[in-house]
Amino acid sequence: MLDFTSALYLGMRHPAATLAPWSSLTLGQPAALQEPPGAQTLAASLAALQGCEAACVLPSTLHLFWDLFGMLAAERLVILVDGGSYAIARWGAERAQALGLPLRMFPSGEMAVLRRLAADWGRQGRRPLILADGYVPGSEQVLPLAGYAALARQGGGYLLLDDTQVLGVMGTAGGGSARLHGLPGGYDKGGGHLIVGASLAKGFGVPLAVLAGSGNLLRRFAAHSQTRVHASPPSAAVLAAARRALALNARHGDALRARLAERVAQWRAGMAAAGIACQGGSFPVQRLPGRAHLQQVMRAAGVLSLAQAGEVPGALTFLLRADQTSRQLEQAMGLLEYHIRRRYERSV
Repeated sequence: MLDFTSALYLGMRHPAATLAPWSSLTLGQPAALQEPPGAQTLAASLAALQGCEAACVLPSTLHLFWDLFGMLAAERLVILVDGGSYAIARWGAERAQALGLPLRMFPSGEMAVLRRLAADWGRQGRRPLILADGYVPGSEQVLPLAGYAALARQGGGYLLLDDTQVLGVMGTAGGGSARLHGLPGGYDKGGGHLIVGASLAKGFGVPLAVLAGSGNLLRRFAAHSQTRVHASPPSAAVLAAARRALALNARHGDALRARLAERVAQWRAGMAAAGIACQGGSFPVQRLPGRAHLQQVMRAAGVLSLAQAGEVPGALTFLLRADQTSRQLEQAMGLLEYHIRRRYERSV
């Protein structure tokens, strides 16, 4: 089977035999009491990668956004949510809304609407907390993140990015959206408005979350975090895999990202040559509008793809990876073209 359903974009996998050994999978203590061995050094490396002052690691983005929005709910803010934001970050925003913060959605990428919302709420004494994804999967649109950041800074608020899709995949050395868009890093002086939450599960192949931002914000987070008290911290195995991922990124990351870009370019060129509409731009999530009906016939032919309800109705999605070969993409594209033409010929 040719698998186009895995989001391991750089093809990073971490077999047990490749990981440094550990004496205990967990300390049996929450992170608030005792950080797992190596967690703080790893967090510092992830902060530097993203151009931020400080960071902390958590078991998942669900833990991260639950805690972060719970902390920010104590400030006089208004949550302004880009319509393309992913569900997990939204769940965190809904927690803050339940705790009393007003929440408003705006159409993805619409700066004029966002400016108007920020101005209206600013007159009521509320600072903007702008929530957006670094990249909206399957979209052709590049979000105006620099504009979002400037508006957050001007209003004395925050830009909170869910950078799960982008971290490891784009930006200098795989540093994600802050690097890619030239955003001022999360520092107390000059970039304290920027907060980045992300999972390493896609670009780096590790089920681990990182919260990055200014030193002041991270100190507040450590003091107020509930999941760092009541939930288990990341395991030794996950931390070992993350350290390996960063080591691989330092040695081979640029080559892997270049190979991934080649695969995306090949796919886009193939779809254009076949006259098949395709959405996704230069990102490895490629969607074919109106082609979800082909999922089962492609599966029968040995190609796995995604037909996800609710995001882009009727679209068939292919996730591209650096470890896929040019021949594998040619095979999948050839089958797509064959079945689309066959269906067309039957309809005429």
